[in-house]
Amino acid sequence: MSGWLLGQLHRPLVLGHLKGSMIGGMRVKTSVTIDERVLRAIDKTTTRTRSRSRVIEDAAREFLARRARAARESRDLAILNESADALNREMEDVLAYQADV
Repeated sequence: MSGWLLGQLHRPLVLGHLKGSMIGGMRVKTSVTIDERVLRAIDKTTTRTRSRSRVIEDAAREFLARRARAARESRDLAILNESADALNREMEDVLAYQADV
């Protein structure tokens, strides 16, 4: 799944706005094999207004959002680590100019 699509998962539905959001996401019927205990736990969370499909879809969205966030954080950390030595030298230089209190 592309990074762009992952970023769209939690954007609000905005009718009439095509770029940057999903308009009325199309539902696709699928079949999955799932552990019986997990299915019972999912069924316990369903309500009259929140179907099994909705519970599973919400869980998948949360999982994908966490993975996307972890990937962003990993990229950010790599950028910081690449610059860490230079930033630390600059900090030491600035601190050398501070007066003792």
